[in-house]
Amino acid sequence: MAVAANRTPAPDRHKVARALLSVFDKAGMVDLARGLVELGVELVSTGGSRAALEAAGLPVRDVSELTGFPEIMDGRVKTLHPNVHGGLLGIRADPAHAGAMETHGIHGIDLLVVNLYPFAETVASGADRASIIENIDIGGPAMIRAGAKNHAYVSVLTDPADYTAFLEELRENGGAVGLERRRSLAAKAFGMTAAYDAAVSTWFAGETGDAAPARRAFAGTLASSLRYGENPHQSAAFYLDGSQRPGVATARQVQGKELSYNNINDTDAAFELVAEFDAARTAAVAIIKHANPCGVAEGASILDAYERALACDPVSAFGGIVALNRRLDATSAAEIVKVFTEVIIAPDADEEAIALVAAKKNLRLLLTGGLPDPRAAGLLVKSVAGGLLVQSRDSGTVDALDLKVVTKRAPSEAEMADLRFAFRVAKHVKSNAIVYARNLATVGIGAGQMSRVDSARIAARKAEDAAQGAGGPVLTQGSVVASDAFFPFADGLLSAVAAGARAVIQPGGSMRDAEVIQAADDNDIAMVFTGMRHFRH
Repeated sequence: MAVAANRTPAPDRHKVARALLSVFDKAGMVDLARGLVELGVELVSTGGSRAALEAAGLPVRDVSELTGFPEIMDGRVKTLHPNVHGGLLGIRADPAHAGAMETHGIHGIDLLVVNLYPFAETVASGADRASIIENIDIGGPAMIRAGAKNHAYVSVLTDPADYTAFLEELRENGGAVGLERRRSLAAKAFGMTAAYDAAVSTWFAGETGDAAPARRAFAGTLASSLRYGENPHQSAAFYLDGSQRPGVATARQVQGKELSYNNINDTDAAFELVAEFDAARTAAVAIIKHANPCGVAEGASILDAYERALACDPVSAFGGIVALNRRLDATSAAEIVKVFTEVIIAPDADEEAIALVAAKKNLRLLLTGGLPDPRAAGLLVKSVAGGLLVQSRDSGTVDALDLKVVTKRAPSEAEMADLRFAFRVAKHVKSNAIVYARNLATVGIGAGQMSRVDSARIAARKAEDAAQGAGGPVLTQGSVVASDAFFPFADGLLSAVAAGARAVIQPGGSMRDAEVIQAADDNDIAMVFTGMRHFRH
């Protein structure tokens, strides 16, 4: 076990006399190095970084001059040497450390500028296994951790975004940097190496097929600090995991005020739902409120789909999120902005549509460039007291299921299309979920109830309210109904029948399936089993 060699407090300011630069991402490096040279800092560098500095006409020593050893093994070994790590780790005020440095000719390194091989980017590119392995950085993390540990005397720059402010502080303080900045840079450096190792360990778990590794690491890069969390008394921030799944994390915000915690959560739910509908097959729109859909529809156009989705529950749509699976056009935009909406998210938008949305200065418009694949693998993480729950993404799709007709009457072709539609939506409704649909549009949604019967009744009541507001018929009459899980008793099914449903889709698997099937047959209801449940909590 390591023991602190010296209790001398870290100096408030430490002068930078020597800097080691070894970066993969060379953005801003030459300008930083030029500023350091102007302040009298000696530069030491490696490989491509050294070549870039020399090409810029800057004086720089090769790291081999420090180590007395050339780079070997295709650059795998170049900085793993006592003359480098001693220079990073040596406690300048400790007599024993200072003596060891003098005895062995080790000179202190006051500034370390390092960023790492692009491991995550290499994985995301679909590169072969050998290329991925080669992009596991070893020397970089070792130096970063060494310098960050010894931040009493070493500044560690791992992000080009920090170069300018760092140089400004050096200039203001005669070439010295304060302890507060050294400490904050060290914290950032350890966060970087932790995230890097998390990416490597996650990839290895996938390579070995280990769904539950003994140690699981997750990491993110700060995208933005949020005003607050779900409620104003809660702090919050938004982090990116680097997966590049199209959605709120990768979208370009064209306009509108800052996204809130709830905006981000609801927008993600909306876009994941609308992505269930293949844009090449149909236009689709989902309207979300509090992470639950209040209206979803397919249509001949985005405008058609929006109007049909809005008709399901126009009251709840106020202040909601609108997600599209196709480009936002001007005609649709003009209609959407008539209702107070927090966010519109779409793969793309026409310039005229963007201009129309711009008239609503607080309305956020997010453009993603594509749709997420609902069949793609991934992990979902939820915190609980004392731990994390980790599960694979619900990548099941109704199109891949072998639907089994279990009643005397089989669904008609139109009913089967509606059943598939309703089950797509039910996958994204909080349990217990009931979805009534008719002509490829939701007409009643019941979400998040403790009883499936209550969900069926609430959905039917929603349909009645919408009909009263529109002055038309109750659209659950002649509809189909989807349940995210099996009916444990016949009462939930009978509630749907009472609302006018004529066909049912559900997973099946209850010990009372026979009772539920009999109830369907007694009421001339067609019912299919999917064999797959879609609980969503």
